[in-house]
Amino acid sequence: MGVPKVDCAGSTHTIGIAELIVVSGKQGTMITHALGSCIGITVFDPVAGVGGLLHFMLDQPRSAEHKGEKADAMFATTGIPELFRQAYAKGAKKERLIVCAAGGADLLNPGGGMQIGRRNLLMMQRLFWKNGVPLAGESTGGGVARTMRMDLATGSVTLNAAGKEETLWEI
Repeated sequence: MGVPKVDCAGSTHTIGIAELIVVSGKQGTMITHALGSCIGITVFDPVAGVGGLLHFMLDQPRSAEHKGEKADAMFATTGIPELFRQAYAKGAKKERLIVCAAGGADLLNPGGGMQIGRRNLLMMQRLFWKNGVPLAGESTGGGVARTMRMDLATGSVTLNAAGKEETLWEI
């Protein structure tokens, strides 16, 4: 897992592929790019002022090399629980969390091949269903890559896909 990049003013957190970050404080922005088959998940607790963003690549580890890595943001099965653990550790409460998701597209071979985006989406849905986590906003599937941004002051989540801006969630 790489280290998320933070600008000099500490206000823009850029989350790369297979990274996650959770912060407290209601200022700044989180952004992740290139959500093709990958999925980005934002969490926001407006009362605690906690926000987080995960950019995972794959649904679950396929080899022994990655099995047992509890906090690996590369996978849905390890990254999603870690995102929530870190948010709770900073004071977020499950009943107040606003959760959004974007990505899971099939860019390379629509309808065929490995269907990584579809597998990622199904695993995310399974984990959320199993744990009773509703999505406040979602833009998944399809055939375009997305950029996802969350404003930490308000929790609003916006997407840019194919040059079009879309609000996924706002107060």
